[in-house]
Amino acid sequence: MNETSTQKKSPMSAILCVLLVCSILLSCVTMISGLQVKKSVVELKDAVGKQVDTGEEDDVTIFDEYVIRSTKHISDAYLNGTEDTLNDRDKETLSMAKDVLDKIIKDDMSDYEKEEAVYLWLTKSMKNDTSMLTVIHESNADVDNPYGVLKNHNAVCVGYATTMRLLLQMMGIECKVIHSSDLVHSWNLVKLDDEWYHVDCYSDADGTLYRNFNLNDEQAEENHDWNNEFFPAATGTKYSYASQHAVEIKNIYAIPKWVKGLLKEKAPIGACTFKEKITPDTENVAAVMVDTLEESLGSMEQYSEKCYFEHQWSKNTDGDFVLTFNIINYNEDKPQVDDDVMAKIEQAITASFADAEFYHDDSDMGGYEEGNNKMMSAENDIAG
Repeated sequence: MNETSTQKKSPMSAILCVLLVCSILLSCVTMISGLQVKKSVVELKDAVGKQVDTGEEDDVTIFDEYVIRSTKHISDAYLNGTEDTLNDRDKETLSMAKDVLDKIIKDDMSDYEKEEAVYLWLTKSMKNDTSMLTVIHESNADVDNPYGVLKNHNAVCVGYATTMRLLLQMMGIECKVIHSSDLVHSWNLVKLDDEWYHVDCYSDADGTLYRNFNLNDEQAEENHDWNNEFFPAATGTKYSYASQHAVEIKNIYAIPKWVKGLLKEKAPIGACTFKEKITPDTENVAAVMVDTLEESLGSMEQYSEKCYFEHQWSKNTDGDFVLTFNIINYNEDKPQVDDDVMAKIEQAITASFADAEFYHDDSDMGGYEEGNNKMMSAENDIAG
């Protein structure tokens, strides 16, 4: 009886064991899958908000806010005489763009001269606010596209780049908008005589003219980074500032006198070549000359308080050395007053902070009252 019962239970026990093992295996698989899903979710969450440079020109978002959008339909409509196909906003954009070109472009200009005219208009003539006391703009709408830039003269880097592209494409000059690998900046690539050049109007709009104008890749890499597998290589040198505007001086020992002339003329940039060519034997002397000159100028009060200096060595199409010298006037737009008013301003500031001890001793306000009286007296002098 007992043996029979045992024999009858054995198959059932085996089935239960199999089911138990399957259940355990299923739980393990579910747990592993759950961990994998959890890991994927974590990775996805980490990726949210992190943009990836997909190697495209348009429909790219810069700084998580400003979008590079194509305006080719506007320039094509202009070139093909089909402006009636545009919507009202695009028609207004085109009308404003034509007004700019009518003012700055002449019929006998070369493509380079047209490009330079657009560059100068964007970096010099277009101002966000011409007053000393700048009012904060209520909205940043359209600062990243030609409509807003041309209408309001207010732009971020994307606005500068897309506006330059539109203006050049309207004149049949190839131009692209290029962006940094980290998607925080944008500028242009311009094609002249089948060679590409970097142009960064936004970075030069602070008064450092030609500092980022018609650079090749090697020059642009000093302060730009981009996807060089997608965008075309910029190898041009013919239309760089140095090649187009360099003057010839006698030799490397004439550099200080030449730079002094730039400072006297308040020129933001200059370029020079040398009648006595720089050779491998004199390269080191030339480098030391310019480095020492920059250090000396930096120690001179009349220059150190107003500007700083940068230089770059390059070679022209003949293989000769060219020196480019930048004079960056960082106080150029600072409001100025005459010496008498400045003395009163300094008197008011000095009187206000003549006795700093009142910050530490609340029981004695004499120093504060005395300083405050001096400040009020100085204010009355200025007001009078």
